[in-house]
Amino acid sequence: MDYSLISKRKCWVAFIYVAIVLNACNGFYLPGSYMRTYSTNEEIYAKVNSLTSIETELPFSYYSLPYCKPLKGIKKSAENLGELLMGDQIDNSPYRFRMNANESIFLCTTQPLSEHEVKLLKQRTRDLYQVNMILDNLPAMRYAQQNGVKIQWTGFPVGYTPPNSNEDYIINHLKFTVKVHEYEGTGVEIIGTGEEGMGVMSEAEKKKASGYEIVGFEVVPCSVKYNPEEMAKLHMYDSVGSVSCPMQLDQSQIIREQERVSFTYQVEFVKSDIRWPSRWDAYLRMEGARVHWFSILNSLMVIFFLAGIVFVIFLRTVRRDLTRYEELDKEAQAQMNEELSGWKLVVGDVFREPNHPKLLCVMIGDGIQITGMAVVTIVFAALGFMSPASRGMLLTGMIILYLFLGTGAGYVGVRLWRTIKGTTEGWRSVSWSIACFFPGIVFIILTALNFILWGSKSTGAIPISLYFILLSLWFCVSVPLTLLGGLLGTRAVPIEYPVRTNQIPREIPARKYPSWLLVLGAGTLPFGTLFIELFFILSSIWLGRFYYVFGFLLVVLLLLVVVCAEVSVVLTYMHLCVEDWQWWWKAFYASGSVALYVFLYSINYLVFDLQSLSGPVSAILYLGYSLIMAIAIMLSTGTIGFLMSFYFVHYLFSSVKID
Repeated sequence: MDYSLISKRKCWVAFIYVAIVLNACNGFYLPGSYMRTYSTNEEIYAKVNSLTSIETELPFSYYSLPYCKPLKGIKKSAENLGELLMGDQIDNSPYRFRMNANESIFLCTTQPLSEHEVKLLKQRTRDLYQVNMILDNLPAMRYAQQNGVKIQWTGFPVGYTPPNSNEDYIINHLKFTVKVHEYEGTGVEIIGTGEEGMGVMSEAEKKKASGYEIVGFEVVPCSVKYNPEEMAKLHMYDSVGSVSCPMQLDQSQIIREQERVSFTYQVEFVKSDIRWPSRWDAYLRMEGARVHWFSILNSLMVIFFLAGIVFVIFLRTVRRDLTRYEELDKEAQAQMNEELSGWKLVVGDVFREPNHPKLLCVMIGDGIQITGMAVVTIVFAALGFMSPASRGMLLTGMIILYLFLGTGAGYVGVRLWRTIKGTTEGWRSVSWSIACFFPGIVFIILTALNFILWGSKSTGAIPISLYFILLSLWFCVSVPLTLLGGLLGTRAVPIEYPVRTNQIPREIPARKYPSWLLVLGAGTLPFGTLFIELFFILSSIWLGRFYYVFGFLLVVLLLLVVVCAEVSVVLTYMHLCVEDWQWWWKAFYASGSVALYVFLYSINYLVFDLQSLSGPVSAILYLGYSLIMAIAIMLSTGTIGFLMSFYFVHYLFSSVKID
């Protein structure tokens, strides 16, 4: 039997099958959840997420306030790992919509407000807490005028405090505008990556799908004073008269003890030309594109400047010395060896074992893991796979990638250990340390922050069950893979040093300035490529804005890698030229010191851009998360710089013929 013929036939069958599938698909839409269409008068229920505030950064459950509850009770939605870690708590709500039915609806009237409820409502109002409502996976959007500029926000406030007033008013009436697009089941194939699953729509499904798709969800909040006796006679979902938002405070619902608050809403369906694949465009509208381009051009200038220095080092200095050296005969070389100067003097010490070699190997291993996670995540996000419609998907993806990249971390860390020590002895200890070092730091910081969140009764606190899930994932996935990577590292071909190391270490000449000053100064160059994008990232995390310019972020990441490599090589060469052979840690911190500037910039952002952040609890949370980010950046950038410097030193001294 001709197996090659069968194999070819299988390939042709697979090729034809793929061609048929691709031909059947007119187009794909990756970001977002699976499309859902609704028929006229079909009921749709909104969901509610945690209450959030840019002042405290402490999320709380929606039903921690005296809001109307669903008739069939509160039910939590299934949440992924990222949503739980971000403090999301998505519950069902009593807000019911009927497709294309414009109506004004009564929800409920509360019992007289107690002292505790009034205190809580006032506190949430003055802390600028927002209600985050979701309809068909779209967050409610609100438009507001600020200094003559139209600003969009997601969510609406719990209440408001008028200027020059000590009274607070609750938002108890909502005007919803639901934008719908009529879908006739033709033209586009939809593939979803969101919470409703993933799949491609067939022809039969398209016919069933004919109906209306939700492409916009806007809200106008207001406070209305109702007569509680009259409203108490109504039942949930009874119709009420259309309400116009009052401008006078005496017609608004004040937050006061023994007050009974009635909640109502009205909904208007508006036909829109926006198609379902474009419905997130309003949320992801990119601001400050010129600033992003300026950031990239600024980075390119730094790269070209450093590239020029590296070019001079390699082509003019190093190459010239090596060429001149190789042209001499043996007798002249022997004489020149006695007159060596600069980096050639440390040829017998340049590969001497560094201080704390195990810690260096552990940090390089963890840096490989973090860098790989960042690169793969940003590439997938730039291609559109990490949709904001899939809440928590970005964080979930990062955690899963980190776990599975343990193999690479163990391999690189143990191979470096074997190179430094010349033996595989102790590789298990190195592998275990790689598996525990960075996760251990994160675990300690998160546990300390979690006690603060538990004390505040915030939904941002990580549940005990999630702690066990994370520990299980780490112990059952990351640790075995790191040990496997370490085992592979012991079996890999060892890296041979091009020169022998002397038995007695050479004395390092005294310098006019400390070397750590140069190392710290080197971190300013990578920070220059990063800081503008860092501002947008911090704004998205702490000011509740969507960050979706991952294309720019990918370019900045690539530029950062190049700058870190160049900075570390230049600094390593400078140290070797002054006969300083202890370059290992300096190469790591030359690029890794950017983390110090990132943390200092985070403090600057807290002081000048997050002035609304109130209370020591919020500041501690902010600084704790910023510290985790800075440590991750240090390990990643330090690893990039060290590996490039190691390659540079190895290449440089492999060209020298000194016995």
